[in-house]
Amino acid sequence: MQIWQCVCIKPGDLKLKQIIYIKITIMKNSIKWITSAVAAVALLFASNVKAQTSNPGDIWRLGIGVEAGLPTGDLNSFSNFELGGTARLQYDTKSNICYMLTSGYYNVFAKSVAGVTPSAQGIVPVKLGLKYFATDHIYFSGEAGAGFETNYADNTKLILSPGIGYANIKGLDVGLRYENFSGQSDNYGLVGLRIAYGFKL
Repeated sequence: MQIWQCVCIKPGDLKLKQIIYIKITIMKNSIKWITSAVAAVALLFASNVKAQTSNPGDIWRLGIGVEAGLPTGDLNSFSNFELGGTARLQYDTKSNICYMLTSGYYNVFAKSVAGVTPSAQGIVPVKLGLKYFATDHIYFSGEAGAGFETNYADNTKLILSPGIGYANIKGLDVGLRYENFSGQSDNYGLVGLRIAYGFKL
């Protein structure tokens, strides 16, 4: 024997439940939107602080570096090692690009021949270039300029130099590059490592 129960819902109760359901749904959606907005603002703020911390921009630096290199091409028959020092004036923009002017002195040590060591070759580089920071600390560089030989033929060479390096806002700068010297039908190169520290001006 089945007993049927009839549950009567008053129209007023149904309307009240619908209103409560709609309000809860609106509150849930509002909370989601507010949470997303707060997260977006926090991320934007954090990115802005990071950018200002890693690259505040509009800064001039003077860097002093030690250079060491391995001669290539025609120079390799003359020398196995180069040692020098350079000064670099650098301007940090507010973007990920920095401009630089570099000069100094390279001492290219001569190989001994039959127990006799010839005079070393000296080179004074004067280069303009830029750095492109792919990340906060890793950069790619490109330089062009002139290299003035101070011994033997005293020729002036065209310098073209691509490189890669690491730098931080404290001033440390470590760069690895290939430097090509061309002109007077006597071309050679250097695979060079530069370790430097930059001071804010």
